[in-house]
Amino acid sequence: MAVSPSPSSYRNQRVGIFIDVQNLYHSAKHLFQGRVNYAELIKHVVGERQPVRMLGYVVKSATAEGEAQFFEALEKVGIELRSKDLQIFGDGSKKADWDVGLAVDAIRMATRLEAVVLVTGDGDFVPLVEYLKWNAGCTVEVAAFKRSASIKLQEAADRFIDLAEIPRLIIRSARAATARRYTNPT
Repeated sequence: MAVSPSPSSYRNQRVGIFIDVQNLYHSAKHLFQGRVNYAELIKHVVGERQPVRMLGYVVKSATAEGEAQFFEALEKVGIELRSKDLQIFGDGSKKADWDVGLAVDAIRMATRLEAVVLVTGDGDFVPLVEYLKWNAGCTVEVAAFKRSASIKLQEAADRFIDLAEIPRLIIRSARAATARRYTNPT
């Protein structure tokens, strides 16, 4: 993985942000017992560049409480949502991913972008990173939690941003903070 300069080094660079919301949500929940502050995320990955589009890929479930408020919060920080319904099959199995849709959108938009930021740790996106770099000529950055991100994806990117290093990115619930005090009294 090559390390390119920070986003603020390219003030007029046209950038597209593609956020795998499910991946980010589950990583923050499992690693930190918290949730992501999307305003801080956007501020950090965009820097002083010119965002052309910021797309978030979400899956709607019929039973999730608070989902509408969560989606509204994403839209308030400028993230355009692409959504689909959770698929539930006859055997009870469920499918909820946007991998193909995210990849197609990034490829379609690549001609209008100089940089692409993929906010995901999913190693299935390695071929997309390689295509965007070598066929579309884009600089590709991957932003994810290093502890849960695919090593191959980190290596394929021009720049990897460890989200765990961004101040104020993780919002912890009061219950998780209390539990952390009792298990780690520092």
